[in-house]
Amino acid sequence: MDWKEVLRRRLATPNTRPNKKKSEQELKDEEMDLFTKYYSEWKGGRKNTNEFYKTIPRFYYRLPAEDEVLLQKLREESRAVFLQRKSRELLDNEELQNLWFLLDKHQTPPMIGEEAMINYENFLKVGEKSGAKCKQFFTAKVFAKLLHTDSYGRISIMQFFNYVMRKVWLHQTRIGLSLYDVAGQGYLRESDLENYILELIPTLPQLDGLEKSFYSFYVCTAVRKFFFFLDPLRTGKVKIQDILACSFLDDLLELRDEELSKESQETNWFSAPSALRVYGQYLNLDKDHNGMLSKEELSRYGTATMTNVFLDRVFQECLTYDGEMDYKTYLDFVLALENRKEPAALQYIFKLLDIENKGYLNVFSLNYFFRAIQELMKIHGQDPVSFQDVKDEIFDMVKPKDPLKISLQDLISSNQGDTVTTILIDLNGFWTYENREALVANDSENSADLDDT
Repeated sequence: MDWKEVLRRRLATPNTRPNKKKSEQELKDEEMDLFTKYYSEWKGGRKNTNEFYKTIPRFYYRLPAEDEVLLQKLREESRAVFLQRKSRELLDNEELQNLWFLLDKHQTPPMIGEEAMINYENFLKVGEKSGAKCKQFFTAKVFAKLLHTDSYGRISIMQFFNYVMRKVWLHQTRIGLSLYDVAGQGYLRESDLENYILELIPTLPQLDGLEKSFYSFYVCTAVRKFFFFLDPLRTGKVKIQDILACSFLDDLLELRDEELSKESQETNWFSAPSALRVYGQYLNLDKDHNGMLSKEELSRYGTATMTNVFLDRVFQECLTYDGEMDYKTYLDFVLALENRKEPAALQYIFKLLDIENKGYLNVFSLNYFFRAIQELMKIHGQDPVSFQDVKDEIFDMVKPKDPLKISLQDLISSNQGDTVTTILIDLNGFWTYENREALVANDSENSADLDDT
């Protein structure tokens, strides 16, 4: 019998106990008790045929609250033990040397030039002799990944060893970064990454010449690049996986090389010359020496030909203090202008160009910024270029999905985003674009003259 029918009949049965009237509350309580009883019996009678539900493992663990000190300490200790265990599972220098010795001993002739090779049979033999830690590297999948065009079906010993070294380095670095992950959630906050880089400085020979008083500015300069490119939504944290996947950490750790060339240092954002250059520019712009930049001071950046309209937008959209820009905001500005081909930089500039906050640039937006370029051309005694011509060129370059609107994705997909943004914000950049053919011809003539001499 259905539990609802049982409950209905029970309630309909008159009270046979004499001289006892039940109050309305007592009736409600009795109704609830009966409902609970019969519903429980009915539900308990339904057999769950899927036994899998009984074996689902627990997949959610609540993070301890701030006032649960004991649970927080337990979590920290367990994470530390876990990271130590993972660290012990990695190959140390002695084990790597032993692996190289075994690979060299089991190489399969003939060599290709000076490069030793190994076939799959010997590859498996080395795997058996190299120990449990190496087992993960000696799989058919890894061998196939490194197999290219060798007619004997072999792989390069050096390529395989470099693959192992790279994997070990990635795991070591991940463990090292995870030690600074205070939240234990797989990401680093700005302060976490600052601590990591600050403690890394003494291990980088190329930074030996930095004065300790400059450390805080260096750390700010280095950390800003990670957050500018890896945290586009400005959440204040970056994933450790994203840090490992990008090349920034490689550039930073490249400073361990004591013989790093001058050219490499100049192109490396994290090098001492680069950091000093950026900070030096900031100090040179700061004419009143108050540690901040006004719009007038920032207008002298680069070739001092950026339009006032664009600079107005910078100070409207970016974080300022009493209308002035601090060093951290300045770093975002520099990273955007020096990396205009990158999606994160284009996103930064696009936000400034999108004056109506519509998510796209239309003819009005383009005209709004290009009028300032035309005004600067008049001031410098140049004949203003027709906006219609420039507008047509921009739409031809970008080829947006909507012929009347240019979205951020259109700019990125066209690979012309750097050119378009330069045309709209910088007179010198526009002049260079407008005279590109003449400049190429002059370069060719100069090259020819040098060849003749």
